[in-house]
Amino acid sequence: MADDEQRRETVSTGVGVLDRVVAILDAVEANPMGASEIARALGLSVPTAHRLVSAMVKHGLLHRDDDGRHHIGPRFASSALTAAATPVLTGLRAETGETAQLWVLRGEDRLCVASEESPHELRAAVPVGTVLPLSDKGSAALALTGAGRGWVESVSERTPGLCSVSAPVRYRGDVVAAVCLAAPVFRVSDDGPGAQYGDLVVAAAETLERALRHR
Repeated sequence: MADDEQRRETVSTGVGVLDRVVAILDAVEANPMGASEIARALGLSVPTAHRLVSAMVKHGLLHRDDDGRHHIGPRFASSALTAAATPVLTGLRAETGETAQLWVLRGEDRLCVASEESPHELRAAVPVGTVLPLSDKGSAALALTGAGRGWVESVSERTPGLCSVSAPVRYRGDVVAAVCLAAPVFRVSDDGPGAQYGDLVVAAAETLERALRHR
């Protein structure tokens, strides 16, 4: 008991909500559990625990499995993803000659966290740090929102004259990112970007999934 009290005192910052969030993360990292169990373990009221846990799941700080237990969430995979993405995207660009990107979910938006641009003068270019609403569509938005397990494509949907094909990256069953290959329509075969590049994009996404499993 004394050790528990000392630990709570050590991590207390006086910012109550933040301290509770960190305490929840510490608790589920050691032992995945449901919201009511979290309440008992941390001395929180059940409604408070459920409210905090629900918000943390929504922000990707926690992952709720099929048994109702909570684990560390997919948001914490972002740094590992970004580190692993550069060689994967560089290889995809080298094989196709087109721009390869990695997008992650941020609420109702998507954020570009890595990009390797095509060497062609005319190319699809989106700088790292770009935030786009999911409602703007495009293949990366479709992949991030679970439109399919394989690749999904978009042709002149978000930007006229450009097309793309994307594949989801999953971690513990959740979609945490999307690998996207984007190109001008005129450089893509009549069958579309999916038929031409879909298998390569899916392979790149699977490489990142393996990197996450072994991090």
